[in-house]
Amino acid sequence: MKIVIIDYGAGNVQSVKFAMQRLGFHAILSNNQQEILDADKIIFPGVGEASNAMQMLKISGLDELIPKLKQPVLGICLGMQLMCNSSEEGNTTGLGIFEVAVKKFPSGEKIPQMGWNQISNLKGALFHSINEGEFMYLVHSYYVPKNKYEIATTNYGLNYATALQKDNFYGVQFHPEKSSSAGEKVLKNFLNLNTKI
Repeated sequence: MKIVIIDYGAGNVQSVKFAMQRLGFHAILSNNQQEILDADKIIFPGVGEASNAMQMLKISGLDELIPKLKQPVLGICLGMQLMCNSSEEGNTTGLGIFEVAVKKFPSGEKIPQMGWNQISNLKGALFHSINEGEFMYLVHSYYVPKNKYEIATTNYGLNYATALQKDNFYGVQFHPEKSSSAGEKVLKNFLNLNTKI
């Protein structure tokens, strides 16, 4: 199985690669369009500021390529947020895969949310054999509101979508590569998905 982690200068790519190694898989770090097209599974991580990350995707033409991919794609953290229509962070236009706008957490809670929190209302193959209320590791100041694509939710001052799915596209706000055995299970479930739609 060919696994490509999209390396566009805004991802926590090494920790994702190490997580793949722990699961017994070799993953390639690449921003090469043909390598990405040839992959069986694609992981789209992201750490940092949304508008800068989108700019880096545009420079390499990946903003055009990613929405057209047919194999399973997993967006992690900022990667998931960039798959949405837009983000309040830097008034950024996203990739438009999930038709929802990313919002900034309201004042009242400590921002960013940093640390372990529970995921609930789990749906679909990504969460196979994962318990309701499992703890995952999160670091973010912006969130995806509840919407028709949600396959998991988290509460941090409000209920929000912590995982999304549309066709072959999946997104998780938490960091599965930093979420111990439960996070590794999510990654393994993703790798076990059917290869193409």
